[in-house]
Amino acid sequence: MKRVQVRLMRRELGRKSEIKRLRKEGYVPVEVYGKGVENRHAYISLKDLKSFPQGETFLVEADIDGERVVCLLKEVQMGWLGDNPIHVDLQDISQVKEIDIEVPIEFVGAPAGVSLGGTFEPLLHSLTVRARIDSLPEKIRVDVSGLGLGDALHVRDIVPPEGCVIMDSPEETVAVVLEPEVEETAVAE
Repeated sequence: MKRVQVRLMRRELGRKSEIKRLRKEGYVPVEVYGKGVENRHAYISLKDLKSFPQGETFLVEADIDGERVVCLLKEVQMGWLGDNPIHVDLQDISQVKEIDIEVPIEFVGAPAGVSLGGTFEPLLHSLTVRARIDSLPEKIRVDVSGLGLGDALHVRDIVPPEGCVIMDSPEETVAVVLEPEVEETAVAE
């Protein structure tokens, strides 16, 4: 899984003037929390925050004054215009043995049914997997070249990456190849 490294600066609670000053200097308040760990308050630079990958799951390796923690980005709260971040929540998963996380699906190959006029339609774009932090996959690659007309791919058909267990229902449909629609023509009498 992709990892992003950032430096966080510790923050003292209860000083609004400090928060305003640091926001003007390009910093955003951060809360770092997790199961079995003490909550930490910090700042992240706006430059580091903007470097986070968009639309994908990744791990944040945060350095809080020399203390290294592995986190998941839980939320970025935006200002009322929706253009500037005003607060960030990071979940510390350093002490967690296994984690459930959504991993995107990458479809590989061209379904055989498409060459016969069918349409490939993905129904799921990610799967929830349970894995140790060090064995989290970036993507789950699924070969769809064997799908013919009218075939469906289910969760049970996917072989999970090593060290991972797929948590979604085995009966759930991941993708289908739809048969071509046949237009009925009026028969002249």
